[in-house]
Amino acid sequence: MKKNPLLLAALTLALSLFTTSALAQGGPGGPGMDGAIAKLFGDNKAFTTTVEFHTTLPSGAEMTMPGKMAFLDGKTRFEMDMADMKGGGLPPGAVAQMKQMGMDRMATLGLPDKKQAYIIYPNLKAYVPAPAGAGAITSAADYKSEATKLGAETVDGHDCVKNKVVVTGPDGVPHESTVWNAKDLNQFPVKIQMAPAQGMNAVMLFKDVKLSKPDAAQFDLPAGYTKYDDMTGLMMSRMKAAPPQ
Repeated sequence: MKKNPLLLAALTLALSLFTTSALAQGGPGGPGMDGAIAKLFGDNKAFTTTVEFHTTLPSGAEMTMPGKMAFLDGKTRFEMDMADMKGGGLPPGAVAQMKQMGMDRMATLGLPDKKQAYIIYPNLKAYVPAPAGAGAITSAADYKSEATKLGAETVDGHDCVKNKVVVTGPDGVPHESTVWNAKDLNQFPVKIQMAPAQGMNAVMLFKDVKLSKPDAAQFDLPAGYTKYDDMTGLMMSRMKAAPPQ
C-alpha cells in the first residue's frame, strides 16, 4: 500500500484533535473534560468505564469513537483503537496506513495538576502535548453547576433521572448539557448529550461502569517514552523511519 504523507499528516492531526476534543471538551465544541465535564460526575471521583463518543459533524457525517476511560480525582485517561472508529468519512485505507506507522492505538491523559492533556502512542513509545486550544485542562473546583429535572427515563437498563445541567466556569460562559443520572450507580451520568455548538452534536454513552478506584499509575506520563514537542515532530519522525511502500 502506498503511503500518502499529506493524507497521513492531515488524518493524524484531525484524529488527535478529535480525541482530545472528545475527551478534553466532551465532544467537539462542548465544555471541557477538565472541570466542566468532571462537574457532571458529581460525587463520583473515581471510576472506570467503557464509553462511546457519538459526534455529528457540520457536514452531517457521523463519527463513533469507542474506548475505555478511567477517572481519578479529576485526572482522566481515555484509550482507543482507531480500528474501532466508525463513520466520519475516513479515507479508504486510512486505518491500515496508521497501523503501519504504529499510530492506530492511542491514549489521552487529562491532568489538571499540569493543566495539560497529552496524547500517548504505546506502539511508538512516544507522547506529545495535546494541540493548542484542546490541551488546557482545568479543575472541577473552578466550575459551578445548576441542575433542572426534566423527567425520568431508562438508559441501558438503568432507571435514570433526566436533568438539564448548566455548568459555568471562571469565564462566566455557561455550558448546557442533558444528563441521564443512574439511580443505581450513585447518580452516575450514563448518558451525556451536549448542547449543539458550531454545527456539531455530541453524545457520550457510558457502560460497564465500575465505581472503584483505578490504578493511580496509569495517570502518570510513561517513563522511557520519547516526548515530542508537537504532532508535526512526531509525524516527521515516523515518515522518516517508515520504509517506502
